Amino acid sequence: MRTARCHALITIAALALTALATPAQAKPPTTERAVLAPNDGWAAADGGTTGGSAADPAHIYTVTTWAEFRKALADAAGSPSVIRVKGTLDALSDSQGTSLTCDDYAADGYSFATYLATYDPAVWGRDTPVSGEQEDLRAASAKNQDAQIKAYVPANTTIVGVGRDARILGGSLQVKDVDNVIIRNLTFEDAFDCFPQWDPTDTELGNWNSEYDNLVLYGATHVWVDHNTFTDGRRPDSEQPYYYGRLYQQHDGELDIVRGSDLVTVSWNVLADHDKTMLIGNSDSAAATDRGKLRVTLHHNQFKNLVERAPRVRFGQVDTYNNHYVVQQSGYGYSFGIGIESQLVAEKNAFTMPTGVSAGRILKKWKDSPVTTANNYVNGKYVDLLAVHNAEVPEETLRPDAGWTPTLRTKVDDPRAVPHLVDGAAGAGKLR
Repeated sequence: MRTARCHALITIAALALTALATPAQAKPPTTERAVLAPNDGWAAADGGTTGGSAADPAHIYTVTTWAEFRKALADAAGSPSVIRVKGTLDALSDSQGTSLTCDDYAADGYSFATYLATYDPAVWGRDTPVSGEQEDLRAASAKNQDAQIKAYVPANTTIVGVGRDARILGGSLQVKDVDNVIIRNLTFEDAFDCFPQWDPTDTELGNWNSEYDNLVLYGATHVWVDHNTFTDGRRPDSEQPYYYGRLYQQHDGELDIVRGSDLVTVSWNVLADHDKTMLIGNSDSAAATDRGKLRVTLHHNQFKNLVERAPRVRFGQVDTYNNHYVVQQSGYGYSFGIGIESQLVAEKNAFTMPTGVSAGRILKKWKDSPVTTANNYVNGKYVDLLAVHNAEVPEETLRPDAGWTPTLRTKVDDPRAVPHLVDGAAGAGKLR
C-alpha cells in the first residue's frame, strides 16, 4: 500500500512540476501576439510572418485618434511593435481630433465650380489631358490631403483592432517597402479622394480618376491581412453625382497589392460595396519589379456587391480558394481578371449569383494567360467556370492550367459549406 501511495504522490508531483514549468504551452497567444500559422498561404513561406509578436512593453501602443496612430507608427520605426486600435480613427481630423472637411485641404484659389467650367468637354474637348491653373491648384489641394490621410506602416508591426468596433475612417494605410506586417480586426471605411482628376482621354467618354486605397501593399513582403472589413460605408458610389455624364468617382481600391509585393496571405476578410476592389499588380509595364513576385493567397474571404477586380491579376502566382462571392444584381463586371503573365488558381470557391447574371462573366480576359479553375460552385451547384466563360464569351477565350499547384494551404473546406462558414466568421469583429 505504501508503495502504491508513493507512486501516486510521485505522479501528482511530476504533473504539478510539468504544469509549472510549461505554462506558456498551455495558453495560446493573445490576438495581438498571434503569428501566421505554418502553411497558411504564401505569407507562411520563407520564414513566415510574425509581425510585432515579439514586442516588448515599450512597443505596445493603444491609440484612439489618427494623430496617436501615426505617432505610434513613427515611434515603432521597425522595432517589433503592436499597435492596438480602439474605436474610430478619423483620418480627416487634426491633432486635437477636430473633424475637417475637403475644403480645409483646398489650395487658395481652387474652385470646383471653376474647374468644371474650365474643363467641360464642350469647352476643353476630349483629346487633350487637362492642364493649366485650376488643374495645378487641384493637384496642390490633393497633395494637402495626401499628407493628412496616409499612414505608413513600418516593418515588424502588428496592427489589431480592439473589440468589435475598431475603425479607420477616410484613411489610407501604406505598407511600403517593408517586411513582416500583420493587420487584423479593423474596419477600413471610405478612403475617398476630395479632389479627383478629370481625364478626357480615359475612354471615349473620359473618366474621373481618384487616388487612395484603404490599404495598399507596395513593395511589401510577408504580410498577413486577416479578419478585416473593407467598405465605402458612408459614401457609396451609388450616391455620388455625375459630371460631364460620368460618375464623380472618389474611391480607388479597397486592397491593392502592387510593385513587387510578395508573400501575402489575405484571409477571412469582407470586401464589400465597391467598384475597383483589388489589384494584384497594377501595370502591364511593371515586369521588372513584378515578375516572379506577387505571390498571394486569398482564402475564406467574402467578396460582396462588387463591380470588378476580385482580384485582377498581373504576373503573380495567386491562389484563391474557399472564398464566397456574393454578386449584385446590377452593375456587375467580373470577379477574376486574367492579366499579363498571371497564374491564377481558383479552386473550391462559392458564388451566389442573382437570376439573370451568368457565371460566364466571373472570368474576364485582359491578356492571354492560362488559368486553373476547379471545383467551384455557383448557387450550390458545380460549374466549370472556364468552360462556361469560353462558351459564352468566345472572343475572350482563356487557356487552362496556370502551370503550378498550390501547396501552402491549411484546411480546405467543401465549397458547398463555404457560404455559411465565411458569412458567419469573416470580417472585423469576428476574430476568435
